[in-house]
Amino acid sequence: MSGMKQSVLQFVRRGDIVSLPGVAPTRTLLEVLREDLGCSAVKEGCGEGDCGACTVVLGEPTADGLSYRAINSCIRLAHSVHGMAVWTAQDLPAPDGTLHPCQQAMVDCHGSQCGFCTPGFVMSLFGMYQNRVLAGETVSRENAQVDLSGNLCRCTGYRPIFDAAEAMGALPRMQVDQAAVLAQLRQIAPAPVADYSAPTRLADLLKQRAEQPQAQLVAGCSDVGLWVTKQHRQFAQVLDVTRVEELRQLSRTPDMLSIGAAVTLHDAYAALVADRPQLRRFAERFAGLPVRNSGTLGGNVANGSPIGDSMPLLLAMGATLVLASVRGERRVALDDFYTGYRKNLMVADEVLVAIEVPRPVSDEHLRVYKISKRQDDDISAVCLALNLRVQDGRIAAARIGAGGVAATPVRAPRTEAALTGQPWARASFEAAMPVLAQEFSPISDMRASADYRRSVLGRLLLRYWAEEQGELQLEALS
Repeated sequence: MSGMKQSVLQFVRRGDIVSLPGVAPTRTLLEVLREDLGCSAVKEGCGEGDCGACTVVLGEPTADGLSYRAINSCIRLAHSVHGMAVWTAQDLPAPDGTLHPCQQAMVDCHGSQCGFCTPGFVMSLFGMYQNRVLAGETVSRENAQVDLSGNLCRCTGYRPIFDAAEAMGALPRMQVDQAAVLAQLRQIAPAPVADYSAPTRLADLLKQRAEQPQAQLVAGCSDVGLWVTKQHRQFAQVLDVTRVEELRQLSRTPDMLSIGAAVTLHDAYAALVADRPQLRRFAERFAGLPVRNSGTLGGNVANGSPIGDSMPLLLAMGATLVLASVRGERRVALDDFYTGYRKNLMVADEVLVAIEVPRPVSDEHLRVYKISKRQDDDISAVCLALNLRVQDGRIAAARIGAGGVAATPVRAPRTEAALTGQPWARASFEAAMPVLAQEFSPISDMRASADYRRSVLGRLLLRYWAEEQGELQLEALS
């Protein structure tokens, strides 16, 4: 690809249009901010989207103005923010030096000690301020915990930071001049086809994919970004799917929810929770908010990690994938999609277009469990989703999806068969426990031993039954 035209990166920051030619396709936003623009407030901690020290806020034009999303700049490829506005902690004070309310609240509540994590926390608070405070919402301790789950502090402790989140709404308002930002964004032309391409129409994406099947597909970069920062991989050509309008759509019919492959994890799970409210806590535990703001459901599915949390749930719900190429579309059941470790049925010129999820039915009993060492912002040791349909006091059908127990996300057909047709009773689940515990041959790794995973799988069946009956007791799980 030596003859491929280089991309020019442009975005709005501090009231100006930043224009940077010759930015390599695999340079991260963090690298550009620190090395090219001298923005030292953006810190590199983990380099993998876990600690939040690198958090910035992106502003993207919408039909209503600007959307604001806190994201991890350490794993976000720089060209992915072309045509957006970028805020760092250095960009928030007023011209006279007055601190933004999210900054002043941190000072007032003594929310910083060593200070390394503070700029990242401030930017997550700024995202909360834009999306909650200015929308008239009162920030509660509960939603502060959700929105700050992607930021880690090792010395101050979270209490004063949560205090700051709750306090910033009482300070004098400070608002972004959205009209001025939007006027500047309109001056930025769409990025041309180059070494980093981000088409806006599906037809263009499929054409480029057919012409450049060796190009690295990216969406939110929550996994590919790690290939760059940890494995030091370089790609001569990157094809970004997140600007394709057709892939950013959510649509519903009476029977089906269709989630475009470029819909963010945050928005995709919001749509799933709207149909199935019991999924809310699981959705909040899927990484931290900055990762959910960047990562996409399509990327999680196409990546195919055996510990990806979306797939066990989608398997339990009976999801179907829509794949497309210049040759047309085809639909594949998620059950049949994976062929091996991080391998799937897609051919070189295909892309994942949408995930189709059946809407809930009245006799459905769906629950999903994420077992990890940390409650928030952690990778699963085991993920188990159970979707049972109950009719006339018996289990009429069962779909069970599991993660962390095999080379791919998988269903549990033997356990499904053991439950189907049995009475909707505790004894049926007790009888199925050893079946599920022995259905897979998990490995031992840093997250859990194989024996632990097998034991947890079986015990989760009993937990499911207890929760369905509203009688969850510690002795029932011991």
